[in-house]
Amino acid sequence: MKILLDTCTFLWIAADSAQLSNTARTAFLDPGNVRYLSTAAAWEIAIKYALGRLPLPQKPEIFVPKIRDQSGIESFAIDEESALHSSKLPPLHNDPFDRIIVAQAVVHGMTILTPDDAIAQYAARVLW
Repeated sequence: MKILLDTCTFLWIAADSAQLSNTARTAFLDPGNVRYLSTAAAWEIAIKYALGRLPLPQKPEIFVPKIRDQSGIESFAIDEESALHSSKLPPLHNDPFDRIIVAQAVVHGMTILTPDDAIAQYAARVLW
């Protein structure tokens, strides 16, 4: 299975947080699954850090790739098809970062690892 991590899921994995569900943890650790982090999530982390709304142990340009590498997570760039597909999504979620993550999952046949009920309303596979 191709797993696309929501931003909060990535941060909870980095912190080994109890907020990560058992189902999500099991799917993430399954060696048969390929794990991805959208560049949209990295962008969201960078913006929230710059605004002082997200404390991190290191600057995001160090923290994000370090955690990705340590956790076996691949970077997933925003492609044109996904960007354009986001305009086809119903207005269920106002967060542009989440909307592009949903579009990427739909276009590329991925499962989103997220606790976000709004994301779960889209026609995308979600696991939590």
